[in-house]
Amino acid sequence: PHTGRLALYLLGLQATCPAASAPRSLVTWLKYYLEEDWTGTRRHGHPLTSYYQYGLGVLALCVHHKRVREEVIRRLLTAQRHGRLGHGGNAVDTEAVVALAFTCLERRRLVETELAAELRAAAHGASRSMAETQGPDGVIGNIYSTPWALQVFLATGSCQTEPAFGQAMAAMLENLEAFGTAATMAQVLPVLHGRSYLDIASMHCQEEPDTLTPLDMEPLAEVPGNKTVQLVVECPLPWCYELRLYDRPVAVPASASLLDVLQAAAALDPPDFKFHTQDTPQGPFLTQVLGLEARREKRNYWQLLSAPNTPLQMGIADYRPQDGETLILRLSEW
Repeated sequence: PHTGRLALYLLGLQATCPAASAPRSLVTWLKYYLEEDWTGTRRHGHPLTSYYQYGLGVLALCVHHKRVREEVIRRLLTAQRHGRLGHGGNAVDTEAVVALAFTCLERRRLVETELAAELRAAAHGASRSMAETQGPDGVIGNIYSTPWALQVFLATGSCQTEPAFGQAMAAMLENLEAFGTAATMAQVLPVLHGRSYLDIASMHCQEEPDTLTPLDMEPLAEVPGNKTVQLVVECPLPWCYELRLYDRPVAVPASASLLDVLQAAAALDPPDFKFHTQDTPQGPFLTQVLGLEARREKRNYWQLLSAPNTPLQMGIADYRPQDGETLILRLSEW
């Protein structure tokens, strides 16, 4: 089911102040996708896509002032209460999307009073949980999850009393260059204006001036010279018996991204390195290295690290390694 993609499209459509409301067929399709998505629990114990996409679907319907069946809402509420949203990994963005959906349903009065109280308590609980997981650098989860957490602080009103809000905002402002895709920009822009996705539901479009102008994007300046990056691939137990599968220096232009490094490694002779990516709204996502595929059913993924153990805060197309840096691709569990 295309739950998340359609939900994001409907949120964006509403935010552009369209002359007419969204086509009913799109909203109907989203409701259908939510039901189809949930059939995954019979086999996997979670939606076919993810709780993140499922939560986005509920949020988009609420922003469009559409009622959601109580059973659909309680599926999310139960998952949150039992700690299933993160599947044991970093789930800040998922918790945030779900908290925003809960707050929207409660604020728009689209649920009964008793359920509204439960949703309000759950959203405030998520806000406190995010504050507790904040790192010393102010980041909550990772740099891409931080705008989601900030939206929750704004939506629940805890931004006025929670010290984590100011620290997270400072961290985000220091890393604005990380948000280079349309999807990541869309998460940051509301926060920069002190808003959240919930504000889309109450926009007064007749008051919005037509001030949109095309933006001329300047290409990144070319940096002269070359650099060498040490590329390492690690696969721990239980997936592999040998931890280090690849360890080789790769020479690339000085302005090269991690994706450029991977492509250069694949072109080396002998051709002993190969990889595959999947296109996502946030850019290419690493799915396979040396024939080893990260799969949702196995609850693993390819983690990107700067040696010895620092997780990268950007994707493979955005991160630009330093000369002499060692980058590790590690098959990890979530």
